[in-house]
Amino acid sequence: MTLTQHQPGAGRTPDASTQDAATVASLTSVRPSVSPGRLLADLVPPRHFARARFATYRADPAHPSQGATLARLQEVADEVATPPASGLRALLGRRRPTPAVYLDGGFGVGKTHLLTSLAHAVTERLGEGSVAYGTFVEYTNLVGALGFLPTVEALATRRLVCIDEFELDDPGDTVLMSRLLRELADRGVALAATSNTLPDALGEGRFAAEDFLREIQALSARFEVMRVDGEDYRHRAVVTESAPLAGDVVARAAAAHPGAVLDAFDDLLAHLATVHPSRYGALLDGVELVALTDVRPVTRQEVALRLVVLVDRLYDRDVPVLLGGVAAGGRSDLFTPEMLRGGYRKKYYRALSRLGALAEEGRRLAVGDGDARTPTV
Repeated sequence: MTLTQHQPGAGRTPDASTQDAATVASLTSVRPSVSPGRLLADLVPPRHFARARFATYRADPAHPSQGATLARLQEVADEVATPPASGLRALLGRRRPTPAVYLDGGFGVGKTHLLTSLAHAVTERLGEGSVAYGTFVEYTNLVGALGFLPTVEALATRRLVCIDEFELDDPGDTVLMSRLLRELADRGVALAATSNTLPDALGEGRFAAEDFLREIQALSARFEVMRVDGEDYRHRAVVTESAPLAGDVVARAAAAHPGAVLDAFDDLLAHLATVHPSRYGALLDGVELVALTDVRPVTRQEVALRLVVLVDRLYDRDVPVLLGGVAAGGRSDLFTPEMLRGGYRKKYYRALSRLGALAEEGRRLAVGDGDARTPTV
């Protein structure tokens, strides 16, 4: 797969802001073809947390739950990496239960750091291919691309499956994930997950379907819940606003940056509808900077949710973003007030935080402020 030259949208006449874009690659021209093997190979901790280890997690003494969780996860890593008893030992001894842990806590207390540290610890002892690591959305997309039983068979070969950002926005997806995790646990696969809500509270007040609530209760019983208390270690407000960029600045910066892609916002949103979300990561292969012009508020929920998935993949890969347009300087307006109050609000606010940080990095690149990075949620 190669990135192709940017082509202005049909019927458009390039103005001064797009004249320099003639030789810049475009995401809208990329049609990623992803094999099942690639989808599974991509289930690894994101580049953003490549160096996360237990030793680099700084537990706050003022919040003992952090140190307790760290110690317990180190025990879990040992349990997962220790071969199960076999032969006479297995007959005489009691079978050790497969670990299943659930980290609950607010933003910025280091849940993802801890989860990736667990994944790295097991991988370093058992080797590549022993751990699958992905977000809730990545696993549901994997099932959509491969089918349920092939996904179970593929993940059952792993010793540990990690699920970051467990979500309950859609009852169908929740039932699907509950089934998947039960199948894996029954096959002896260890599980670890993070979220900002305790399992017993997932879906509370959101859906009244009896079957759905029963699925939530069954899922909750699978996990040892560990509460991670504390303050946001970043000690900063969520970044969702920054100085807007003019279209010509965006185009010139993209033309000057190796590995940049340049697209009109509406063109990219339309293109995302033609690409399965499981392929959004492959869509970004070789991309070092994403530049968008004519950014505006998104008013359709299905379009907004696809954008959220793309932002997550950009964040995983630390790809800076340049935004030009009416919503570029006020990203809190990128999603409608109804969206920010609705059932998917957690996704949208996460996307705003991540996009804000990536856009700040892109803005510094565009104006020559260097390659400093802004941490994000």
